[in-house]
Amino acid sequence: MEALYWFVVLFALLFLGMPISFGLAIVGFVGFGVNVGWVPAASMVAQVTVDTADAYDLSVLPLFVLMGSLVSQARLSEQLYAFTNALVGHRRGGLAMATVMACGGFAAVCGSSLATAATMSKVTMPSMRRYRYSDELATASIAAGGTLGILIPPSIILVIYGVMTESDIGKLFIAGILPGILGVLLYMGAVAATIALNPLAGPPGERASWLERARTFRGIWGVVALFALVMGGIYGGVFTPTEAAGIGAVGAFVFALVRRTLTFRMLFEVLLDTARTTGMLMFLVIAAMVFSNLVIITGAPNVITNWMTGLDISPLAVIFIIVGIYVALGCVFESLAMMLVTVPLFYPLVQGLGFDLIWFGIIIVVVIEISMITPPIGVNVFVLKSAIPDVPMRKIFIGLVPFIGVDIVRVVLLVLFPGIALYLPSLMR
Repeated sequence: MEALYWFVVLFALLFLGMPISFGLAIVGFVGFGVNVGWVPAASMVAQVTVDTADAYDLSVLPLFVLMGSLVSQARLSEQLYAFTNALVGHRRGGLAMATVMACGGFAAVCGSSLATAATMSKVTMPSMRRYRYSDELATASIAAGGTLGILIPPSIILVIYGVMTESDIGKLFIAGILPGILGVLLYMGAVAATIALNPLAGPPGERASWLERARTFRGIWGVVALFALVMGGIYGGVFTPTEAAGIGAVGAFVFALVRRTLTFRMLFEVLLDTARTTGMLMFLVIAAMVFSNLVIITGAPNVITNWMTGLDISPLAVIFIIVGIYVALGCVFESLAMMLVTVPLFYPLVQGLGFDLIWFGIIIVVVIEISMITPPIGVNVFVLKSAIPDVPMRKIFIGLVPFIGVDIVRVVLLVLFPGIALYLPSLMR
């Protein structure tokens, strides 16, 4: 009950508009001080800050953020869409399918859903409007495709989850590959289902020749090779995720130089944006760890574990209950806030039931993806609305219905068949 009181205080602060990092840090410090003492609370906050800032695993954050910013400056999004459009743009709904595929490719070097949705909206929406795609299908394909940014590695949110649960970040990255590919395929299926119901929603575009497809691939082969080098090195045990992040950042810098898109002014802006983003993420992680310590000393994880294991239900049913809680919370909470608040409560239970925390991390991220496109807090929808203000939000949410449906299918498949997430990590050196 004591833990519940502190959760209520935290939720109240968040609903009043307090930033999630400040809310977690304040409630964690005050709660620890009330339970243990103010001097131990101050010592705990200082120790968490030092340990987090010194954590080797977290050094991947600035490097992967820098990698994504450099590649974005190289105008990769346009080249990716040109290539995927050349592959499938001639089909009914092909431009929307190409958008989903391009989002998946951009996510592989970006790591942010919001950045993926915002960037791809500027690239893909003009061509879909030129071919008179319905606003519902066009915007929904961008918003849903953008969610892949937090799953397909390198993923910032997987790094944070790995630090909070002390899981192997390299395995988390590799575990996200097959579920990410599955997400792209299911989103393309959602586009096909929409076209089957309304053929006028996505007219076919122009058919590209094989020569044109080869020409468009030349614009992206460098970043494809970079992604293969980074992920392949982690998968083969050649280097750690931090070393891979360093190689990725250097490779992205060389890629931007070769493309002649990087000026001294742009480089300064990229470095400044990387520093800001890294500082924000580090503050979030520190605040989450402070709050996690409060949750631990209240004994709430042990109580929940004992209560759940005492129920006459299967462990798999417990996972579905947790998924249901996440889906419900996703309707009223921002995605990252939801993960930071709930992971300290649920991961000891999942671990106690004998489930793999790598698999559970992928489940959480996929459910968070759903929360990013569900009303009323779907942040990807708000980002898209700001980029395309003439499309009513009602139309965007209507178009997202089939995409949310296939996301639920993906969650069920991942829960019932853990091998989808765990097969590749099981082969890692």
